[in-house]
Amino acid sequence: MSYVLACVTLFNKGADHVSIKARGRLISRAVDVAEITRNRFVDGLCVRSIDIDTTTVKTDKGSDLNISTIDIVIAKED
Repeated sequence: MSYVLACVTLFNKGADHVSIKARGRLISRAVDVAEITRNRFVDGLCVRSIDIDTTTVKTDKGSDLNISTIDIVIAKED
């Protein structure tokens, strides 16, 4: 809920868009934050873009690990 509050605060301070980013297992939380902010708290918002990607990270053992990432941009409708 604190991420939703942060988004609402940014829009109330005059931001025209907010970018919500997440990696790995927290991707579902980013989607929830975007949808709750858009549908329950701030009127007139739309999803401007959704970008998905995979990042390669080195583990402690030296092997490569692929981690999914998402970037959701919600914005005020024109």
